[in-house]
Amino acid sequence: MLSLVSSAAVSAVSSVPLASIPSPDVSYIQVGPLRIHFYALCILAGIAVCLWLSGKRWAQMGGTRERVYDVAMWAIPAGIVGARAYHVLITDPGSYFGPKASGDPLAFLKIWEGGIGIMGAVSVGALGAWYACRRYRMNFAAFADAVAPGIILAQAFGRWGNWFNQELFGKPTTLPWGLQIDANSPNFPSQYPAGTLFHPTFLYESLWNLLGAFLLIYLGKKGVLKLGQTLWLYVLYYGVGRLFIEAFLRIDTSEMLLGLRIHVWTAGLLVVLGLTGFIVAGVRASAKAAAGVTDGPVEERGTAENPSDVLETGSKDAAEDDAASTGEKADDKKKAAKKTENTSNVSSAKDMSKAKAANNSAAEKSGEAQDRPSQPKEEITNDSDGS
Repeated sequence: MLSLVSSAAVSAVSSVPLASIPSPDVSYIQVGPLRIHFYALCILAGIAVCLWLSGKRWAQMGGTRERVYDVAMWAIPAGIVGARAYHVLITDPGSYFGPKASGDPLAFLKIWEGGIGIMGAVSVGALGAWYACRRYRMNFAAFADAVAPGIILAQAFGRWGNWFNQELFGKPTTLPWGLQIDANSPNFPSQYPAGTLFHPTFLYESLWNLLGAFLLIYLGKKGVLKLGQTLWLYVLYYGVGRLFIEAFLRIDTSEMLLGLRIHVWTAGLLVVLGLTGFIVAGVRASAKAAAGVTDGPVEERGTAENPSDVLETGSKDAAEDDAASTGEKADDKKKAAKKTENTSNVSSAKDMSKAKAANNSAAEKSGEAQDRPSQPKEEITNDSDGS
């Protein structure tokens, strides 16, 4: 009997993890009628840190810090739209379209009910940033290099929102840093018993992104990255980490393509794009250096007043330059013609002066000849003496 009790006690103790990461009991705070989710607070904290770091780096590159906030006014809304679109169209389209849809035709707009994708946020947000850079006459490649460390740092903050929501965890694990998930949570996998620990993929990705931010900053200070390479190294680095997590750890519901999670394919695409972009940026920078071409200022001191003229800024500037050049050439021609005319007039004046001087000289000689008295003729006599 004693041995049975002892074995049961040992079994009970062995089933209790010696260490684990607990999940929060709450995911939001209620302020009157307003419900504030911790997930949203994590994202806002990431955006704030990104803006601070990006503004500092942009100023160090020769730009103005305020321009970062101007670009953010376009990039952040675009990123929100892209994040939601990625979730609705790629991550979980079955919940919004088709026979398993909720039946609410406006469900895809209800972002407050959850469902965003960081890959869509970054890609569509980048389009918004590109447009803003054209609008404010900023070098997009330089701007992207400046904000890349801030973006991946923001992602490190945002991943902690998954911890508050008890979502997007990995496979079961017995490691001492296993993540506890409430068995009553709708995200708890029904095929596992209560008390099962899972890989904290949110923590893995957060640490990976944090390391990536420091890596990008360090390499930038060392001067080993060329124009555009910081951006593409970020894409490559994030894609590698996300590919590993999606392929080997994540178990949450996802669309499948050829037997693989859809996010595996998108992460692999990031790796290919990042590597290709990194190489192309390096080759382009080397070619410029060999040709003696230097990069212009990262930001022009002036903005396009009419948004409809944004995409025509380059052609307008070129036209203005051509007009100025044509005007300068016309002025040069006028100056040359005037100079020739002046030279001709001077030459004519000199010739006239010489002619006049010659006439005066001739006249003087003629006067002298007239005024001179005539000499008397000498008489001839024969003085012979007759001898």
